Amino acid sequence: MMLTAEQLMASHKANIETLFGLTQKAFEGVEKLVELNVQATKAALAETANNAQAVMGVKDAQELLALQASMVQPLAEKTAAYSRHLYDIAQSAGAEISKTFEGQTAEAQKKFADLIESSTQNAPAGSETAVTMMKSAMTAANTAFESVQKAVKQAGDMAETNFNSVSESALSATKNASKKR
Repeated sequence: MMLTAEQLMASHKANIETLFGLTQKAFEGVEKLVELNVQATKAALAETANNAQAVMGVKDAQELLALQASMVQPLAEKTAAYSRHLYDIAQSAGAEISKTFEGQTAEAQKKFADLIESSTQNAPAGSETAVTMMKSAMTAANTAFESVQKAVKQAGDMAETNFNSVSESALSATKNASKKR
């Protein structure tokens, strides 16, 4: 079965629309990242100015050590929050792109299945074995693809759990270190 010119043009148009959609999603992620970095930079500058003023008001070494100790915990919390925002932006952009690819893959699988079905209806007598093998191969490929999708999702979920665990551990360790001082 051959593709007609209209089908080919429709396919190209759909691919271009998908490309522009993915580009838009990627650009939105970059926008969020830039916004996060601008906010973080503004906050860091304000905090640096406040800390510099506080250091200028220190009268002795013990007061300086206490001031430094009081700065560690908020810095760790802000670093963890920044990392969390960064991770959320990446996760959101990745999920959008994955959703688009999954939709495209599902549509391609459907079109391929329709093509095979159409081809098998027009197959010459005696080709039932080849038709069965082709359908079986398509089913196996779809099953393998679904298995890969599940594995990728599980890996992503595990990475998020590990990220949360490491962040909590780092914050806890910083809190404990601050309390000991």
